Amino acid sequence: MMNKTVLITGASSGIGEATAKYFLQKGWNVSATMRSPSHAEFWTKTEKVICPRLDVTDSKTITAAISETLEYFGRIDVVVNNAGYALMGPLEGVTSEQLDRQFQTNVFGLISTIKAVLPVFRRQGGGTIINVASIGGRLAFPLASCYHATKWAVEGLSESLRYELNKDKIRVKIIEPGGIKTNFIHRGTTWATHPTYLDMIHRVKDFTEKINDSLPLPLGVAKAIYRAANDRSGRLRYSPHGEAFLILHKILPDRVWRSLVANMMLGKNNTISI
Repeated sequence: MMNKTVLITGASSGIGEATAKYFLQKGWNVSATMRSPSHAEFWTKTEKVICPRLDVTDSKTITAAISETLEYFGRIDVVVNNAGYALMGPLEGVTSEQLDRQFQTNVFGLISTIKAVLPVFRRQGGGTIINVASIGGRLAFPLASCYHATKWAVEGLSESLRYELNKDKIRVKIIEPGGIKTNFIHRGTTWATHPTYLDMIHRVKDFTEKINDSLPLPLGVAKAIYRAANDRSGRLRYSPHGEAFLILHKILPDRVWRSLVANMMLGKNNTISI
């Protein structure tokens, strides 16, 4: 029986890299796509891994990466849409170019990848699409309005899409990680700024940098993605390391939740209407 094949976007670091390594450990063929394959590390030097160039904002590279994967492995069973980054900062300071790039990467690139692989899945008689969203797709924190907008978009898109694809035996799954210790805060984050919000920006940056070292490693997310890839049920959402925040957000009165977040991220002296 032919080994199963997973194609992962944004596999050069963080969650994408951890996921690629975990699927490889489990015996899968891995198409670990990345924008700069020349930066691929030693773990990719095996016949069970290829590293096609794929930039989700360039549809030609998406098509080429899928073709290369099919030519080398013969099929694609699972696509993990992991590529993305966070545009942080006050909405008032976000430029049109920054906002466009955020949606091109986190939403439109994901959509382009899905549309490109659907004919493959249909020919094969099925497949699984796994979209890496975030707990930030169901709740929100200060100075992340644009990032949250993209993750909420991925949540709604995924929930609706599963109805469209069910007839073709194509499953759709969402992964909702909480905070993860990766280089995402430094390399995967772009900051917009505005003079009115300088104190708030400083407080949020200070908070995120302080908690980074105490966050769990991305292996837990990789394991959740693997579970989703092998789960033939209709389950949609998987929330590794994020369950506590989602539960609190659900059960606490809104005024209490907002006060908790403000005190945690902005400081007790920062006023907020509750």
